[in-house]
Amino acid sequence: MKIVKYGVIGGGAIAQRRHLPEAHDNPLSTVTAIADPVKQRVTELAEQYGAEAYTDYKKMLKEADVDAVVVAGPNKLHAPMTIEALKAGKHVLCEKPMATTRAEAKKMIAASKAARKHLMIGMNQRLMPPHVKAKQILDQGALGKVLTFETSFKHPGPDGWSVDGAKSWFFKKDAAAMGVTGDLGIHKADLMRFLLGEEITRVGGFIVTRDKKQPNGKPIPLDDNAFLTLQAASGAVGTMNISWTHYGGYEDNGTILYCENGVMRIGLDPEYGVIVNYGDGQEELHKVGEVATNEKQVASGIIDSFTDAIIHRRKPEIDGLEGYRAMNVIVTAVEAAKEGRIKKVSLA
Repeated sequence: MKIVKYGVIGGGAIAQRRHLPEAHDNPLSTVTAIADPVKQRVTELAEQYGAEAYTDYKKMLKEADVDAVVVAGPNKLHAPMTIEALKAGKHVLCEKPMATTRAEAKKMIAASKAARKHLMIGMNQRLMPPHVKAKQILDQGALGKVLTFETSFKHPGPDGWSVDGAKSWFFKKDAAAMGVTGDLGIHKADLMRFLLGEEITRVGGFIVTRDKKQPNGKPIPLDDNAFLTLQAASGAVGTMNISWTHYGGYEDNGTILYCENGVMRIGLDPEYGVIVNYGDGQEELHKVGEVATNEKQVASGIIDSFTDAIIHRRKPEIDGLEGYRAMNVIVTAVEAAKEGRIKKVSLA
């Protein structure tokens, strides 16, 4: 069976902790090229994985022997890098958020269609075992429809794990465009769409900067906390609490679904990834693996899924349209917060 040869653009934390080792560990894929503007960083990574090192990703696209490219640079570069890679005839796995504007995201989808190459977005939450199991239980129907929900994603912030610390592009508006909303909010928007099996139709809330500082001591020019309200097409309503200032020594990446016939808790117990309590007193405890954290990077399944899609010529699980719709929820939430109102999420 074919071995998928990957080129990785960006040698930062997400590439080092997830994409590079996962592509290396999959028997059906390999890393053949890595591009990063920091010469020492890319040289060391290339030596580690037996790949070619490039400080210019455009040169890598022209010269390297790669079938697919992982785009793992700053948010603002996701769209142009992805489009260039697609035009060069490469399949693309792009980190989230796929773009910083709706127009850019639509251009990426169009470029994928024009090139007849796969575009997948790295929103790995829906692939993690507790979330996969939760979706299976919901689809079986015993819990009935979801009435309300709570979901959260909180950790101490990218300055604690980024290779550049507080100097990271995550804290620079011209490179990131969005703060915690683009980093963690995108994940949860996609997860809720996945679990509910429907679109988020209205959003609102508070998006603020509470504590994160630049190296000069001034507040970062981006959001570090958000508390959002969401409504789905079925009428289900819920909250999303995302934070880069969760300094309690652990990450909070949990979800609670309040349904007609009971309650489902996901990712809140260290032993049981999914717990279901039915209204008649029955309880189900499902030991189904873990949700990855910054400190414990269990396999995300993203590279495995994308590799399988390429080999079997099937549609990626999280394609460009899925990426766009999750991003659109967050972009609309940012607009709604600025306007101080609840706003409809357009599907156009």
